[in-house]
Amino acid sequence: MDSATVHRILVTGSADGLGRLAADTLLTEGHEVVVHARDPDRAEALRPLVDRGAHLVVADLGERDAVRDLAARLADDAPLDAVIHNVGVWSGRAVMPVNIVAPYLLTALLPDPRRLVYLSSGSHYSGRPVLDGVDWQGRKPGSYGDSKLYVTALAAAVARVRPGVLSNAVDPGWVPTRMGGAGAPDDLELGHRTQEWLATSDDPEALTTGGYWYHRERQEPHAAALDVGFQNRLLGALERETGVAVE
Repeated sequence: MDSATVHRILVTGSADGLGRLAADTLLTEGHEVVVHARDPDRAEALRPLVDRGAHLVVADLGERDAVRDLAARLADDAPLDAVIHNVGVWSGRAVMPVNIVAPYLLTALLPDPRRLVYLSSGSHYSGRPVLDGVDWQGRKPGSYGDSKLYVTALAAAVARVRPGVLSNAVDPGWVPTRMGGAGAPDDLELGHRTQEWLATSDDPEALTTGGYWYHRERQEPHAAALDVGFQNRLLGALERETGVAVE
């Protein structure tokens, strides 16, 4: 365990894949973990972690009202020290609602966590720094690459506007999960370790902010993610869309 401090950590999308592995590891290390599933059927997969002491929340993060309700429930519970914004979808109409609107709303509505980790992807390099005409509500299929560029820029923007918060984005690699597919070439174990490290460690590198990480190595993201003008336009678009500001 990198840190002697016990942290209370929300891991969204923790019913399987990288989220499940991160939640399992953090629980094993002695942290207080809040696990999340989309619906009661998916929540059944988390019973072993709940039996070991994890706290379960259920919410469809593709639905804004559900995200707001989840934020209200979490705000009424014990304070969170960190959030790993792990949940994500590869394709379809839920891409924008789940991959960027949900983490934005949770960030805006949960101002207390001091560490925020956003799951990006190498696909963010193919994203377009264009906000005109984005279908935030998911009436049509969204671009995965665009959504991951937006969430990478969001992580950098939060690091700038909330100087007391450690906000970072992580590329877990193309790993063999349900989303990545069985033939994915990257290391599944390394795919979740950086998130855990950034959420809990007292290592000097883990106490930095505004980074884009791959296997504990800081990388250079898409230039637009670090462009303050683009960050501000993104924050403005999401504030207009949701009625809530990240401050």
